[in-house]
Amino acid sequence: MSAPGKKKHREIEVEQLAVGFQIAPMIDVVFVIMLFFMVMVGSVKVERELKSQLPGLAPPSADAPTEMPDEIIVGVEETGAVTLNEEEFDSNRPDKALPDFISTLKRLKEEADNRQAKVIVTIQAEEQATYERVIDVLNALAVAKIANVTFTVGGEEGF
Repeated sequence: MSAPGKKKHREIEVEQLAVGFQIAPMIDVVFVIMLFFMVMVGSVKVERELKSQLPGLAPPSADAPTEMPDEIIVGVEETGAVTLNEEEFDSNRPDKALPDFISTLKRLKEEADNRQAKVIVTIQAEEQATYERVIDVLNALAVAKIANVTFTVGGEEGF
């Protein structure tokens, strides 16, 4: 037995736990997040699939025929000559304005607008054509208010 004034204290051995960064739960969380995104990607709607009408635009009528876009090919050659569907414009003029080319573009744009068709221009610049002449063509397209422009460079022998 123990003495009446002394209390016996139990000593409890406490093991030191090594607290550190546990990687296994983090891997589990990453896999759960990855699974979530894999499942959700199928339910995302692409913008062209959404049936929404922007304000200020008239809804397309079902009886109105849809016109195919007018495709124009503008060539810029090494010599600085500018062609429109293989017809050369303003080749004898050294100025940058291209007045005949601009008037033809305006006429084509006006005709397409009357038919409610788009005008799509493809600029085919030769490899050695100057950037300055390509910019002159872009300025002419801006004056004619043609905005749908694409570029191709070089010849067809590489394709």
